[in-house]
Amino acid sequence: MEVIVLASNKRSLFLIFLVYVVLVRSQKLTHVSAVNYTKPLRQVSSLRAERIQKHLNKINKPPVFTIQSPDGDVIDCVPKRKQPALDHPLLKHHKIQKAPTRMPEMMGKERSEDVKEAANVLESAWQMWHVNGTRCPKGTVPIRRNTMNDVLRAKSLFDFGKKRRSIELDRRSEKPDALGTSGHEHAIAYTETSSEIYGAKATINVWDPKIEEVNEFSLSQIWILSGSFVGPDLNSIEAGWQVSPELYGDNRPRLFTYWTSDSYQATGCYNLLCSGFIQTNNKIAIGAAISPLSTFKGNQFDITILIWKDPKMGNWWMGLGDNTLVGYWPAELFTHLADHATTVEWGGEVVNTRASGRHTTTQMGSGHFPDEGFGKASYFRNLEIVDSDNSLVPVHDIKILAENTECYDIKSSYSNEWGTYFYYGGPGFNPTCS
Repeated sequence: MEVIVLASNKRSLFLIFLVYVVLVRSQKLTHVSAVNYTKPLRQVSSLRAERIQKHLNKINKPPVFTIQSPDGDVIDCVPKRKQPALDHPLLKHHKIQKAPTRMPEMMGKERSEDVKEAANVLESAWQMWHVNGTRCPKGTVPIRRNTMNDVLRAKSLFDFGKKRRSIELDRRSEKPDALGTSGHEHAIAYTETSSEIYGAKATINVWDPKIEEVNEFSLSQIWILSGSFVGPDLNSIEAGWQVSPELYGDNRPRLFTYWTSDSYQATGCYNLLCSGFIQTNNKIAIGAAISPLSTFKGNQFDITILIWKDPKMGNWWMGLGDNTLVGYWPAELFTHLADHATTVEWGGEVVNTRASGRHTTTQMGSGHFPDEGFGKASYFRNLEIVDSDNSLVPVHDIKILAENTECYDIKSSYSNEWGTYFYYGGPGFNPTCS
């Protein structure tokens, strides 16, 4: 897992390697002060409780080993062949692919040895459940255990683990993303090309944005998209970090994945909350909290995410850093993405419920506007796509889009070190955003 610490002075950005050593040796990781959004278990009918428990029994597979995380999560080590993904009717006879047949080939300069060394120092401490050094045994995958309260925070059992539909189909002809008017607001960069797209990569700054309401979220992610943006058949593969009190019961930033093959209607889910995504890594828990985090005018932490299609098997793989494989979305799950992607997006998304009769104070990114720059505003850097030759190609021509720039905004640029990059985000409600 690549976690890069960055700092700035008046003239340049440089890597602080000493911070890695100090952090690891002292194990004084940056922890978010967690707000508990879990209310006392409300009374439910015995029938509903029975249905919820049946669903939990389906997705919480029997573990061979259990790890208690310091943040309160329970991580179950589940045999790889017993994970929820293989319950999908399209995957009944699926043979787990151990590794992709080919990794995307890098175009451009390799990382220097000192950067490689620094990236490895924090490799064992970037998720909170790693702190005590315990790992899941080989042949198993770590899965965050779900509880009755997790389900009860959702609108319904059907909605548990799903993004609320944010697409208004009759208004999407001019905007190429998962935008809509159902309270979802974005600040994104995107690329559209006549060439076929087979993946994307970016390094994403990690913060802990504040969330106002339990049913709001703030996320920063990559979208891999194909299909109709004005119909019910949009295919999407997504990964990044998010703060979602409804989904997790706290305000910690967590690694997440998502997929849908029908415009967020019935298929797909977050993480491993339904059958679909196949995990292969025994050290990464999808849905687990990330630590350490970036601080205002302080050290900056980021994670690198790569999603690409295996040119031989057709599965869409997810990687972290330069060489850590997490797992894959099987080709069988998709229609349009069974072939290739047509659009890639990078950026932030929040939900604005206007629960108090005004715009939410839920933050995007760091909670600061992009004009404030490094150490204050959140960023995506080194944007790349995977082309038809399975090569990583730096992105040069991007478009940017934000629905409400007085609440959340985005500014893009280019440099030799960061390639194409952008700062994004904002505080939500403020004197000019109401």
